[in-house]
Amino acid sequence: MMHFSNRRGFLRTSLLGGLVAAGAPHFAHLLRAADGPAAPNPVSRVALFHGDDRADIAFRALKVHEKRIARDIGSRRVVIKPNNVAIDRQLCATHSGCLEGILEFLKSIGKLENAVIAESAANGPTFEGFANYGYNALAAKYAVKLVDLDADEVERVHIFDEKDFRPHPVRMSKLMLDRNNYVISAAKMKTHDRIVATLSLKNIILGAPIKDQGYRWGNGARPGAKNDKPIVHGNSFRALNYNLFDLARRLHPQLAVIDGYDGMEGNGPVGGTLVAHRICVVSPDWLSADRVAVELMGIDYAKVGYLNYCAQAGLGEGDLSKIEILGEPVARHIKPYKMADNFDKQLVWMTPPKVS
Repeated sequence: MMHFSNRRGFLRTSLLGGLVAAGAPHFAHLLRAADGPAAPNPVSRVALFHGDDRADIAFRALKVHEKRIARDIGSRRVVIKPNNVAIDRQLCATHSGCLEGILEFLKSIGKLENAVIAESAANGPTFEGFANYGYNALAAKYAVKLVDLDADEVERVHIFDEKDFRPHPVRMSKLMLDRNNYVISAAKMKTHDRIVATLSLKNIILGAPIKDQGYRWGNGARPGAKNDKPIVHGNSFRALNYNLFDLARRLHPQLAVIDGYDGMEGNGPVGGTLVAHRICVVSPDWLSADRVAVELMGIDYAKVGYLNYCAQAGLGEGDLSKIEILGEPVARHIKPYKMADNFDKQLVWMTPPKVS
């Protein structure tokens, strides 16, 4: 974990020193992007940084968007949502180093006071995962509250299920649904065994459904305890892609931070293997961030259903030619990720179901 003994020195070293190392003209361009007036024809902007310190590259990528983020937060509560799909495997979960970069950034712009780290872990007690991944020490250091969404107030929303073509109720956290909050998706860069890739949007949508206290996959579960997350999958690859799109219209991050320092390839979101990618992607346009991440993973964007649906509906920018990359060039950091074993089957979403 990075130690910030002198925050002002850290800001100067990480932002200025790190960018100057990329070259003076490039450095000047980044400062204009971060601090200058908006372009006459604004495009989506995505920061891409590479380095050997996870917290540092997250911090530097966030600083590029500093004025926009500070303005958008205003007086709102900041909710940082990590991706803890499992409570006992670090590779599949958001690393404390990524969270530290985010928290240090919020501290640098005076937006830390009202921040919380909130999650509903998929396979067991949320606070057990927080402890396993070192979040307790981080929360104490930055005086932020850790929130278990499973103990929070809920609201029922309805999703589509391909098995019976009927709407099904899902209990979701009110904290995540409250649009008065400023939600940061602290996501992992991973392939997926149902929707090709899981990035900033899916982290938010599949973290919002809650489970009963005492629910745990496998041994030790409380009898009768239920988990609403699987309901969102809709009993098919088609339904999951559609439900992600449908829910994205009211449930999406205001800021995407995608940690690709250690990516996951193969049978994600839990059972994949490590990709030493050493990158971080940040944007206030979550769809642009996810689009760039897909490119960096060497994935054909046309095969990621839910992102294409969202782009077609105008929920963000999915056209790479209309996204301005700040920091490192995408082409320099493309690493083709191995897909899940069932990748071909996942593409069924591209073919309409047969009607008898």
